[in-house]
Amino acid sequence: MSDNNNSDNINASDNNNNNDSYEEICYICRRPESKAGKMIHIPNNICICNDCMQKTFDSMNNMNLNGTFPNMPYMDMFGFGMPNMPGGDNIPKNQKIKKKKAAKEKKKDNIQTGVFDIKHLPAPHIIKSKLDEYVVGQEFAKKVMSVAVYNHYKRVLSDDIEEDDGIEIEKSNMLMVGPTGCGKTYLVKTLAKILQVPLAITDATSLTEAGYIGDDVESVLSKLLAAADNDVEKAEHGIIFIDEIDKIAKKRNTNSRDVSGESVQQGMLKLLEGSDVEVPVGATSKNAMVPLTTVNTRNILFICGGAFPELEKVIKNRLTKQSSIGFEAELKDKYDNDENILSKVTTEDLREFGMIPEFLGRLPIVFTLQAMTEDMLAQILTQPKNAILKQYKKLLALDEVDLKFDDEAVHCIAKKALKKNTGARALRAIIEDFMLDIMYEIPKDDMIGRVTITDDYINHKGSPVIEMRESGEAKILTQRDLIE
Repeated sequence: MSDNNNSDNINASDNNNNNDSYEEICYICRRPESKAGKMIHIPNNICICNDCMQKTFDSMNNMNLNGTFPNMPYMDMFGFGMPNMPGGDNIPKNQKIKKKKAAKEKKKDNIQTGVFDIKHLPAPHIIKSKLDEYVVGQEFAKKVMSVAVYNHYKRVLSDDIEEDDGIEIEKSNMLMVGPTGCGKTYLVKTLAKILQVPLAITDATSLTEAGYIGDDVESVLSKLLAAADNDVEKAEHGIIFIDEIDKIAKKRNTNSRDVSGESVQQGMLKLLEGSDVEVPVGATSKNAMVPLTTVNTRNILFICGGAFPELEKVIKNRLTKQSSIGFEAELKDKYDNDENILSKVTTEDLREFGMIPEFLGRLPIVFTLQAMTEDMLAQILTQPKNAILKQYKKLLALDEVDLKFDDEAVHCIAKKALKKNTGARALRAIIEDFMLDIMYEIPKDDMIGRVTITDDYINHKGSPVIEMRESGEAKILTQRDLIE
């Protein structure tokens, strides 16, 4: 019996510690304790702020209750007469706000995690070397991102050091331009994993002007707050990646209101530069039943990315604008076969595409990613830590089967992916196609020890080489044998 009592006491103390880390929220106005002030506790674990309690008493006095106060049904809404009334403890955790830590606790956390401590911030070459383990190619992009992230977090951490030299370092928000499947999202995901900071990935296609159907601009902050476990201080040091940013370009030749174009760019200006924004906790839209908290975007790193289709035409028109007749004149089709013409992009080209100057001015770092080549696709299959072929090898290793790929087979997969013009995304679809029969048939026979994939099998001209465990002799299976 004593053991049970001790365990109950331990569980109760754990729950109390859990609740202590979150702010109390007013049951009526849904404001947190940091905004509404100290809460008043009434039965059924309900918290009410002083303002709402005073308004309640004022309205009750105006009703002339004449001493019938305890028995009035009006009091039942506060839980005095209804024992099953949902109280403050029943608010889901995704709608609770974590309390801000004191300065001493912040310093302890900085020393333990090593992320937000200026002495433990990884240098650009270390960040790039970590990116090299996961991302193939894109050397220039990785170098630019490593330096920009390093300078950004140095700026964030230097704010804690009191210096009155009057020098303020500006934000280093980034704009990534690159074709589909070149690794924009994967680069940002890997970067957030290295730095151990909260990351929110959102899509600009659903953003609309306030008051219209769709997501408001502030919804990107609510996703970051959720990724930081509703810890405002942690979210204010996070990274927001806005993909498909080219979809909010100004619409041309349209008579209808541009609610998802230039107006969204105007609404994002305050976020990119830095301001205090009211953000709903646990929801993407503001309403009366969701508590609000204030998030300062001054130290949040914004990375925007997009494929910018037909931007090549804008660049070609600028480069060949001064063409004329003569021996030294440039030809109109000089850049038609240039695969990396996006690397010549300027802010003028982006303005011509439909991005407003105020928006581009808040994204000072603009860089491009290279289009995928056959060699890069072949390296993506084998070299990264989380390479696709390594994943399939691990899957078959769980069945005690060794999976091998010939070099010719790897390049054959890369050639097929290159023809699809969807970048690295095409690799998975091609591999799933020829690995389906193998993954289905191999678990049937426990005697199979090794499977070798050849280029003939990928081209549907031959079959994989199957080696049995006992004899060690290679046994050739036809496509019909695999299906049967």
